[in-house]
Amino acid sequence: MKKLLAITLFTGCILAFACGDTENKTDTKENAKKEVVPDPNYDPTIGKGKFKKVDIPANLNAVLAASGENIYGAKCSGCHKLSEEKLVGPGWKGVTGRYKPEWIMNFITNIDEMLEKDPKAQAQLEICMVRMPNQSLSDDDARNLYEYMRKNDGVK
Repeated sequence: MKKLLAITLFTGCILAFACGDTENKTDTKENAKKEVVPDPNYDPTIGKGKFKKVDIPANLNAVLAASGENIYGAKCSGCHKLSEEKLVGPGWKGVTGRYKPEWIMNFITNIDEMLEKDPKAQAQLEICMVRMPNQSLSDDDARNLYEYMRKNDGVK
């Protein structure tokens, strides 16, 4: 009889601990029901960052593109190919046709916030499975890289 009572008490204690934290379970359910409210100031076509409007001339700026090529060689080529082929990150071929210059330059200079808030950046992260490191590139570096991307995409 004592054994049966001990087993019953032991089982009861286990069940009480396993099921007892109803306060946190309620919080979890409530949190799951909360909707994420989008930022009304966020424009997904330009991303998150300081670049709101970038004027890009029709013709390529060869000086900027040459500087961008140097930056690509030093900081980008280890993860990005100039073709459509994915290396670690996505290939750059056609990127200037898929994204606005503001989006690309915001991504280059504000990677952490873009990966946190931008659906297109998050989709790329899911495909590549590796978070792009912050390269601490300046605004000028971003503009030069964008011009090199344009050159890679055939702009003359």
